[in-house]
Amino acid sequence: MDLSLFFFGIITVLAFALVIFSFVLDILLFEEDDVVNLLVLFFLIYSLEEMHRVASSGSNGGSVRARKEKKLTFVLNDANDTQHCAGVNCLDVLKSSVSGDQSYLFTGSRDGTLKRWAFDEDKPFCSATFESHVDWVNDAALVGDSTLVSCSSDTTVKTWDSLSDGVCTRTLRQHSDYVTCLAVAAQNSNVVASGGLGGEVFIWDIEAALSPVTKANDSTEDSSSNGANGIGNSQQPVASLRNVGSSNNISVQSSPSHGYAPTVAKGHKESVYALAMNDTGTTLVSGGTEKVLRVWDPRTGSKSMKLRGHTDNVRVLLLDSTGRFCLSGSSDSMIRLWDLGQQRCVHTYAVHTDSVWALACTPSFNHVYSGGRDQSLYLTDLGTRESVLLCTKEHPIQQLALQDESIWVATTDSSVERWPAEVQSPQKVFQRGGSFLAGNLSFNRARVSLEGLNPPPAYKEPSMTIPGSHPIVQHEILNNKRQILTKDAADSVKLWNITKGVVVEDYGKISFEEKKEELFEMVSIPSWFTVDTRLGCLSVHLETPQCFSAEMYSADLKVSGRPEDDKINLARETLKGLMGHWLAKKKHKPKPQASTSGDILSVKDTKKNLTASKTEDSSAANDPVYPPFEFPSVSPPSIITEGSQGGPWRKKITEFTGTEDDKDFPLWCLDAVLNNRLPPRENTKLSFFLHPCEGSNVQVVTLGKLSAPRILRVHKVTNYVVEKMVLDSPLDSLPLDGGPQPLFSGNGLLPSGSKPWQKLKPSIEILCNNQVLAPEMSLATVRVYIWKKPEDLILNYRVAIAR
Repeated sequence: MDLSLFFFGIITVLAFALVIFSFVLDILLFEEDDVVNLLVLFFLIYSLEEMHRVASSGSNGGSVRARKEKKLTFVLNDANDTQHCAGVNCLDVLKSSVSGDQSYLFTGSRDGTLKRWAFDEDKPFCSATFESHVDWVNDAALVGDSTLVSCSSDTTVKTWDSLSDGVCTRTLRQHSDYVTCLAVAAQNSNVVASGGLGGEVFIWDIEAALSPVTKANDSTEDSSSNGANGIGNSQQPVASLRNVGSSNNISVQSSPSHGYAPTVAKGHKESVYALAMNDTGTTLVSGGTEKVLRVWDPRTGSKSMKLRGHTDNVRVLLLDSTGRFCLSGSSDSMIRLWDLGQQRCVHTYAVHTDSVWALACTPSFNHVYSGGRDQSLYLTDLGTRESVLLCTKEHPIQQLALQDESIWVATTDSSVERWPAEVQSPQKVFQRGGSFLAGNLSFNRARVSLEGLNPPPAYKEPSMTIPGSHPIVQHEILNNKRQILTKDAADSVKLWNITKGVVVEDYGKISFEEKKEELFEMVSIPSWFTVDTRLGCLSVHLETPQCFSAEMYSADLKVSGRPEDDKINLARETLKGLMGHWLAKKKHKPKPQASTSGDILSVKDTKKNLTASKTEDSSAANDPVYPPFEFPSVSPPSIITEGSQGGPWRKKITEFTGTEDDKDFPLWCLDAVLNNRLPPRENTKLSFFLHPCEGSNVQVVTLGKLSAPRILRVHKVTNYVVEKMVLDSPLDSLPLDGGPQPLFSGNGLLPSGSKPWQKLKPSIEILCNNQVLAPEMSLATVRVYIWKKPEDLILNYRVAIAR
């Protein structure tokens, strides 16, 4: 708040208190000047209200600002996008009754996708990619015959047809933070529980959640009507359901009146990291950073009990089929066995030397497989406490899934491995030797590990490996602002062109820093995008209006068919390349026809059709995609963005059908691509002075400050000086202290079809800070690398010295 406003408030409050006191005293003394006091009182009340209004408008200034525009992100995929390119967080196995004896493995990754793996003569191959999440996939589970449920750091829970080509059937938007875990009931395909970092636990009736939703009117489709932030607005939250089927619009938002409300299990004050449910769906256990286990009745959301024992975050939970016994793994490195009937811990197992992140039990619940941060997979007999080291990994173990006599192991690496497990006869593993008794104190196990007494693993090599691509761990945006140098986890260095979405060159295992220095260019182009590698690959973010700040001449981009001095906006052409498939499909989709029953289109419908027709036929929408901005159809990039309805979505650019609603895209993107309308931009011009070199006897060609586009080349300035000197043109041919200078291209001096400084061979050279400038340098480059001062750029010219 402003200081003067603060003192004004203090004085007003004191005066107000004084008048109140005087007014009360006058009433008690029956004075006759009460009317005057009343008038003063009303004036002060009005002053207080005015002060409150001014203060409110100052403190709530953000509420009247324009809403921040949604950004558009495109994710670049490597040549082999059938592999995960980041750590695998979750696993599940489906024995499909639909496909006979065919089994499928489902994996969910930090790259934001899920994949279905089939097996041909024991050789795995990716049969489908499920792409809709816009952040890490943290957990996935199969319910019923063919429904796959996943949760993500994008705060959503999604359902999929697991036997399809990747069709997302619904998006459930209820959580306020990352959704970390799921739990399903093996014998009740309708029940799914989800928990997350917001401390929320929701129990979903999948059959009700997947029931058909009537699309609401446009006025009720705004995502602000419900969703994650709507939890605090009502006692019973309403789920937001989106249909992302390929034959429908990207988003179909249900109105609150038609929404589905899940059961809420209230009680967690901190993050939830683990959930488990029994086969019939009558018992739910949750755990997290509060170090306790909470037991719930998922049918009502009521809490049954709270169990204490762990000394750190509870990371993983398992329930037996009856719901009587529970296994828990924690960051305190301990595994605990709980008897929920007795409401107590009956056994502790000190097997690991670090956090326990993954558990899998045999069907009889007598043996447990466990893995975690110590990169080791153990098998433990819950009755005899005998443990054996199955295998060791190079990365922390995230999740386990049993399949027949084997166990699938997911780690923070992008590959997945299958190891022998003897699920039906675990004793066979113990017979291989190397077993030890699990203690009940974690420091004893840690001491044994430090003393180097760890037994050798029972198995040295996995029986099957599903390879992944190495995630990008380091990147550098080059000065040309079109290429990015990357290094992956295997130290392989690659050069990417982001306006084409391809790898320009794979350098192999070389020094990243040395290659970065080798590729350095003395060129200054505005930063028009940002990049991160959170998904293991390059995610390029475009935000308006910053993304439209970079331009290049068509000649520099080698774009044929356009004058060499045409300026091309890099962001607009990149957007055209990304949305080219959508525009092509949209252009050829059938236009709505009048009803054969004689129904007449309303005026609103007619206007809508006319507008759509104009948009499709506009010259901007029909502009060709130039070669420097053509994205590949094999391993194409994916778009992540959010429109004015629904929520964020992700889709490959080649999978657009043309039926997607314009409201699914940010308005600024459509404006740029369809209407060639760009937002106002700042700092597109640069001011400079042009003076003869000191001691030179060349004529003065200009007297004041000049203004020109930042990308203007030095050879244009040279040509200007030459024309002034040779043709003795009047000084007013170039506006001073004004707009961009009308640098010429003609008058016989600049033959077409070649670079001017090559044909003209001017005898004038341009200098800055006594350094001769190369003809192809831009004014922006000169300012950044040669001038290096905040003041206006000063250029000098002289007759070229013979060499």
